[in-house]
Amino acid sequence: MEYLAGVAIAVLVSLSATVIGLDRDRAFYPTVLAVIASYYGLFAVMGGSMQALVVESLVMAAFLGATVLGFKRNLWLVVAALAAHGIFDFFHAQLISNPGVPAWWPAFCLTYDLAAAAYLAWLLRRSRVAANAS
Repeated sequence: MEYLAGVAIAVLVSLSATVIGLDRDRAFYPTVLAVIASYYGLFAVMGGSMQALVVESLVMAAFLGATVLGFKRNLWLVVAALAAHGIFDFFHAQLISNPGVPAWWPAFCLTYDLAAAAYLAWLLRRSRVAANAS
């Protein structure tokens, strides 16, 4: 169920952003990535684990760095970072002990991340969004 929900919500958010025009601005998907990168930190706070918060913050900083670099240089870096976050979701439990993460979250986030990456790649390939910063 969480896999289907992740894809469905990513597609709905992405299509809505296109219909409304939110994704005409190059900042939309980097902002989405910044929010996605923060959730594991939130879960660490919810789980009351300072150790998890420190480790999750380091990972979050790496994804935020990719967000900034992708926004400033080329949105294909954001596509790669979204996909990388999906891969990170798959291995998260083996890498970081975070008691606040809901059991269903990694699967949901993995599929959301990969679907959002695919949608942004589609937008870039169709030149609906400028890949390079002006």
